[in-house]
Formats: sequence, C-alpha cells, structure tokens
Amino acid sequence: MTADFAELDLVHAGRRVVGQGVDAWAAEARETLKLALPLIFTQVAQMAIMTTDVIMLGRVGEKALASSALGITVFFFCWLFGAGPVAAVAPMIAHILGASPDDRANVRAVVRMGFWAVVMVSLPLILLMLLTEPLMVFLGQRPDLAAGAGRFTAAICLGLPFSLSYQVLRNYSTALGRPHAPMAVMVLGIAFNFAGDYALIFGHFGAPRLELMGAGIASACSYAFQFLALLAIVLLTPKLRAYRIFENFFHPNWEKLAEVFRLGMPIGLTMMFEAMLFNTATILMGTFGAATVAAHQISMNVPSNTFMVPLGIAMAATIRVGLASGAGDREAVRRAGYTALGIGALFMATTSVLLAAFPRQIAELYFSSGQPDSAEAVRLATTFLKVAAAFQIFDGLQVVAALSLRGLKDARAPMWIAGASYWLAGFPVCILLGFGLHMKGFGIWIGLAFALLVAAASMCARFWWLSRER
Repeated sequence: MTADFAELDLVHAGRRVVGQGVDAWAAEARETLKLALPLIFTQVAQMAIMTTDVIMLGRVGEKALASSALGITVFFFCWLFGAGPVAAVAPMIAHILGASPDDRANVRAVVRMGFWAVVMVSLPLILLMLLTEPLMVFLGQRPDLAAGAGRFTAAICLGLPFSLSYQVLRNYSTALGRPHAPMAVMVLGIAFNFAGDYALIFGHFGAPRLELMGAGIASACSYAFQFLALLAIVLLTPKLRAYRIFENFFHPNWEKLAEVFRLGMPIGLTMMFEAMLFNTATILMGTFGAATVAAHQISMNVPSNTFMVPLGIAMAATIRVGLASGAGDREAVRRAGYTALGIGALFMATTSVLLAAFPRQIAELYFSSGQPDSAEAVRLATTFLKVAAAFQIFDGLQVVAALSLRGLKDARAPMWIAGASYWLAGFPVCILLGFGLHMKGFGIWIGLAFALLVAAASMCARFWWLSRER
C-alpha cells in the first residue's frame, strides 16, 4: 500500500485520470460517479414518462394497459433502430477530445452528422409505426388489442424525431462534461407528460377523454418539449454554444456521416437484439391472455426502471473509456471499465434483494384496488418479479460491459455477442419452457434471465480481452 502511494503520479488531463495505485482507482470512481449521477437521474426521468403512461392506463383498465404494451413494443423497436447512429455521437466525441481537447471542428461535424442521421432514419420508422394494427393482427394478437395499439402508436410516432434529436444534444452535452442540462430537461418533461396524460387520458382541464390516444399524444408532445428545451440550454450555455454545432448545418461531412452509421448501426442492432427478445416476449405473452400481458408489462416496467441506473453508469463508462482510448492510455481504459462494472454490480445486487423481498407489494402499486379483474395479473406479476430479482446483476453487468466496449469503438463484436446471447441462447429457452414444457409466462421469464446471464459473461470477457490487448 505504501509503495503504491509513493509511486503514484496522479494527474487530471481534462476529465481523464492518469496514474496507478489506489488513489488512481478512487479518482476514477469519483469521476465516473460525477458523470454518471446526472445520467442516471436523466435515465430514471426518461423511464418515468413511460411509467406514467403505464400507471395511468392501468387505471383505465387491463385492456388499455395490454394495448399500450403492444404499442410501446413497436415504438421502442423503432426508437432503438434510430438510436443506433445517435449513440455513436458520444464515443466519437470522446475519442476526439481524448486525442485533442481543443478540436471543435470535428466535434461540430459529428453533432451535425448526428442530426442528419436522425432525419434519414425517422421517416421510414414513422411509416412503420403507422402499420402497427395490421402488424399486430399478423402476429396473432387479438383484434381489439391490435386496434388499441394502433391508436397509441399513431399518436406517439410524431414524437420519434424529437426524441432522437434530443439524444444527439444529450450525447453532445454529456461528452463535453455537461450532463446536468439533459437531466433538468428530463425532469421537466416528467411534469409535462404527467399533465398531458392527466388531461388527455381522462378528459380533465376541458380536454377530450382520449384514453390510449391521449397517452400517445401526451408522450409525443413531451418529446418535442424536451428537445426544444435542451436546444435552448445548449444555445445559452457558453461552453456548449462555443462549438457552434449548427454552423454550416447543410454542409455534409461524408467521413463523419459514414462513421456515425458504421459505428452506430452495430450499436443499434446490439440494442435491438436485446430489445427484440423482450418485445417478442411481450407478443408471446399475448397468446396467454390479457392478464398475462398486463402482468408482463408491469414486471418489465419495474426492472426497466432499476436498469436505468447501470445504464447511466454505462453511458458514463463510454465517455471515460473513450477519453482514455483516444489518448492511448491502456491502463486508464481498464480502470475506467472495471470501475464502472463494480459500481453497476453493487447497485443491482441491492435492487435484487428488494425485488425478491417485496414482489407482490410492488405489483399492487400498478392497479387500482377497485378493479376486480386485476387479481390474476397481480399474481402473475409477483412471480415474474421474483425472476427479475434473479437477473438484476446480470442485466447490470452486460450493459456496462457493452457500453465500455462502445467507448473503445468496438461495435461489431458486441453486436454478434448480443445476437447469440439473446436469440441463440435465450429465445430457444423461452420457447422450450414457455410452450414446450407449458410453463407459460414463467418459463418465458426464465429464458430471459438465461439470455442476460450469457450476455453478461460474454460482454465482460470481451472487455477483459480487448482492454488487455490494447
């Protein structure tokens, strides 16, 4: 211990920690948490918007909740596809700043091409969302649930380009060490969405009672509000305004645009492989009835909220690893990744205990006590949440490892790992247990847990190997 401190040469180059020993690890943990905490609050706030929809539609009834689950599945699928190129903005900027902290021209080009990517992907994704009802019918969903899902996505689809554009600004702001602005905007977005849901779902404040469509309209408007609010902050903050991100906006930078898609599309596919498995699970649950779908939606919403914490830590890891990698510091790359993995695992271990101890109490929060048809959904949700407790640590490790790899601009290998983990390992187990062994929803949830276990082990091994080699 004494030798470590004696040999320590701890220097802060920007936000990058240089050195060895205990103090270097402690400094890395502080820097990671300093960046991660606002990102975590932003992610939690983002989930709170969707959670507001789920809770309020649960008051409308089981059918409305089940329909929204199907609609959210389609919207989230489209969002993930568009979010791939957008997600490339953060590691690209981190590498630029790690190599040359004053390179404003390349940072500006990356942000500009991020917006170009949003424009290019949004139109086809909106058209896809408008086909939700026939798509759900084709996939074997009940016609009434498919129609409700179609109404929901028809309303929310116009919010997609605003949500993706907000993510571009958020990644830009975070990479420049300003994560608090997106957090403040997202908190305001919760209040905006809550008011919109309350007015449009139930018909308050003189608004019409639109139920499912009202939830979609409120969410779309909240996405637009978030983008415009964050844009105003970027334009008013001296450090962020100094990069002049809209200068020569219509001037292409083909090299950066190609890198946005070359790095971003595998990132998007990596996220989609996981999301598609969980979304497919929602569709499979639909074959077991509305109560099972509603229970699944509740049970997914809870770990999705806890997941926002390791996701925020993972997003910080992308920046931390990217800065070290851009500077060519292999030791700092390993330290940044392992620190984030440790913090993420510790938090998820805590949530695992809470979910295992209070599954029924958590499930009952989502339903009104006056609904006689909710008992079966609560019973199923209680069982599903116990499985969620078992996979919390795996879920946290796999996302932190994956985004640490993203900081190394390693996108293709995680894409293949995700595809194999979720579709060659997890999906067959879901089908075998859920349908082959007639375990229904419980079997499908065990398959999801197995998929996360395989993904966590594989992603962590990939980071260990790649950071060791570099």
